[in-house]
Amino acid sequence: MDIHAPAKAYYTTGHNHHNAIHRSRTLSGQDNKSIYHDAPTRQRRASHDEKYKPRKFLLNVKETQQILVEQEDTDGDFQITVNDLGPKSFAVGTADSGGYKKIEIRGTYMLSNLLQELALAQDYGRQYIILDEARLTENPVDRLSRMIRHQFWDGLTRTVDAEGLERICMDPKNRSANHQPRIYIPFTDTVALQYYQNVANTRPHLNLQVQRLPHHITPEYVQSINQSPGILSLALKQVKDSNNNITLQGVPFVVPGGRFNEMYGWDSYFEALGLLVDDRIDLAQGMVENFAYEIKHYGKILNANRSYYLTRSQPPFLTDMAYQVYLKLPKTEETKSWLRIMLQAAIKEYHTVWMSEPRLDPITQLSRFRPTGQGIPPETEASHFDHVIQPYASRAGLSISEFTKRYNDRTLIEPDLDEYFLHDRAVRESGHDTTYRYEGRCANLATIDLNSLLYKYETDLAYIIDHVLDGQLEDETGIKQDAPTWKQRALSRKTRIDRYLWNQEKGLYFDYDTVTEQQIEYETVTTFWAMWAQCASQEQAEKMTQQSLCKFEVMGGLVSGTEASRGIISLDRPNRQWDFPFGWAPHQMLAWRAFENYGMIDIQQRLVYRWLYIITKSFVDFNGVVPEKYDVVGLTHKVQVEYGNVGVDFKYVPREGFGWMNASYQIGLTCLTKHLRRALGACMSPDIVFENSNILVSKQAAEAITENGQVTAAITVIVPPQVLIGEENSNGFIQTPSLSSDESVTEDLNCINTPSSELSNNYFK
Repeated sequence: MDIHAPAKAYYTTGHNHHNAIHRSRTLSGQDNKSIYHDAPTRQRRASHDEKYKPRKFLLNVKETQQILVEQEDTDGDFQITVNDLGPKSFAVGTADSGGYKKIEIRGTYMLSNLLQELALAQDYGRQYIILDEARLTENPVDRLSRMIRHQFWDGLTRTVDAEGLERICMDPKNRSANHQPRIYIPFTDTVALQYYQNVANTRPHLNLQVQRLPHHITPEYVQSINQSPGILSLALKQVKDSNNNITLQGVPFVVPGGRFNEMYGWDSYFEALGLLVDDRIDLAQGMVENFAYEIKHYGKILNANRSYYLTRSQPPFLTDMAYQVYLKLPKTEETKSWLRIMLQAAIKEYHTVWMSEPRLDPITQLSRFRPTGQGIPPETEASHFDHVIQPYASRAGLSISEFTKRYNDRTLIEPDLDEYFLHDRAVRESGHDTTYRYEGRCANLATIDLNSLLYKYETDLAYIIDHVLDGQLEDETGIKQDAPTWKQRALSRKTRIDRYLWNQEKGLYFDYDTVTEQQIEYETVTTFWAMWAQCASQEQAEKMTQQSLCKFEVMGGLVSGTEASRGIISLDRPNRQWDFPFGWAPHQMLAWRAFENYGMIDIQQRLVYRWLYIITKSFVDFNGVVPEKYDVVGLTHKVQVEYGNVGVDFKYVPREGFGWMNASYQIGLTCLTKHLRRALGACMSPDIVFENSNILVSKQAAEAITENGQVTAAITVIVPPQVLIGEENSNGFIQTPSLSSDESVTEDLNCINTPSSELSNNYFK
């Protein structure tokens, strides 16, 4: 048995098979019958443990977990972290001695790994286990990557069908009084309607309500069903059941995690890229097919597939998402046909959503996040808008709850509030909810984010038609599509982006307010999306990098926006989660590709390492946590911001991580050299790895950097004065630290010459 096998194999086969743990103990006169009839028997205790043999521990799962938690979890959060004040030392019995000889397990990382392994063993019904010490000392980079690949993706996978409805119908965001499981079916999908009606009839325990949507979905209708929210159906496929009969099954997809228990628009793109790295091609392909279903039946890729999202979309990534999946599929006429169908959906979305009013600005011909809708978004936390509504409620002599009810049912009209919620819905459609960049104006802005994405749609379609589909592509109405037309659309958009969004003096792209007819001054990291889409010229890319990268690059990666743009924070003006000092996975991933596109591999490597360092460090220090976002300036996931942080609330072991954070880790690892990966496994600070001066760091200083109370995460680094880490030398080599992949503590540091030409990893291509 592989000692690092996934839990479902490790705790059900090999020495942890339910009949494998055997110890024979007898008493004279008992006819050699065991006196422990109900407990598993084990091998007789040896006289000693072999000195050089890998150690294994014999553990009573429930008992060990109870004692471990009582001793080490001093803050009562069912986790063992650097914040706990226990002795950080726990004795366990060795397997070779039958549990008689005790070995001390020390440090936050090993103890939290022990806690996790005990919880996983319980999942598989194990009462006693033999645990390899190597699972507790595993390199954290390897451990986290393995958990994402074999555990987290499965924990986030959902289907909208008979087997998956009970799980997917759960909606932590539902604040209405009506929590009955409910599914809404598109008017045009009669097959799905019959299927779900049959599910409701044959599985009465689900208490499922099936409701058909009207042919034309209006904002008024969507607002009217906010008190009876439900899941929206997605694609179904034909499969054979155990009796070889044809039945229907939901096409699976990945959810972000936590309270986001549905399929989201732009989250899914990044999740799909991570799935492709982990060879989960069918799952990534299914997510593309679900998007095509949404466009066909709901008119757009939805913010997410809940009824209250029916009027809102999210940033469009479908052309690249479909193409990346296609590159992983066998190159046959069948897969080309699949790609054509997916691109037909993207073309429809392009014309009917993003190149039509109200989202298309008629003057600049640039696109905006500007969804329809009315009322107050119901998915927010209960008190989220109280500070906005209070003045209007006081003026009307009503409580906040009564005013909210009247405003939502339109018996009370407030034009100023209508304007406020128009922009609020646009912020949510942008995916950047919330930020001072967009406050009170989002629906009016032609953003660099959105228009870079649409430029990518146009260039993707031109390229794929010419180089993949042999010039053969029609839209859903049968109109032939040709590459020159899409190239011209891209050229026209680039011209408009340069005219309205590019600022030559500041070396940045800015959003353009189509009402005030001027650029806004907020400096956003999405400026680099133009480089991701290759909309920026080489000169523009170099100017942005030289003049503006320093505004966004911090210890933990790229920050969402500059502190100056965010402005002063106070009790009346609190932090927003898409502003400084917070960093997000999608911004990192697009920037990595952006700098690769323009040959700036050294910058890509540095940014990847910074982001993966903060993820790895949190994973080591905080019981395996993989959260939704980080304070990349303060290097912490413990953020005080409007929505808190998803992915941090779990008992004993993380089950899901967070969707795009998982993806960023797997993708990032494909970008790093093996030397940087070793440094990452030792939790070496980016300041050490990329310091351009003489470095002499003592073991005590390194332990202070890691701050996790265990020796195995610290490192002593001694670098000769003539060596510059992370710099390119005169021979065209990148000099990076070489650490033992098997050891977490290294007493010296060798600089390995790696050809810079080998560092480019086209992980999306």
